[in-house]
Amino acid sequence: MSLNVLFLCSRNRLRSPTAEQVFADWPGVETASAGLSPDADHPLAPELLDWADLVFVMEPVHRRKLAAKFGARLRGKRVVCLGIPDDYDFMAPELVRRLKACVPRHLPPA
Repeated sequence: MSLNVLFLCSRNRLRSPTAEQVFADWPGVETASAGLSPDADHPLAPELLDWADLVFVMEPVHRRKLAAKFGARLRGKRVVCLGIPDDYDFMAPELVRRLKACVPRHLPPA
């Protein structure tokens, strides 16, 4: 059985799609990403949140938005804030390094 991991940021253009791609081949993990803003490339749908076992948000504001909009759907779900500001381009080496430094401890061993 795989762990369904969802990465969230504001507009799903830079940070969360990078995280989804970086961890797409992690053993025992399925990844997806979405955005919490109405103008996100892929706005978070309730069904995607229901699918997720583990949710990563990039900043504390994302955790607050997630709880405000989808609070009832978060029961029993683990939400981890990575503390990664919106300072990076898609697949930027420093963003990838930061993701690899903080995400794996929450995933099954590779």
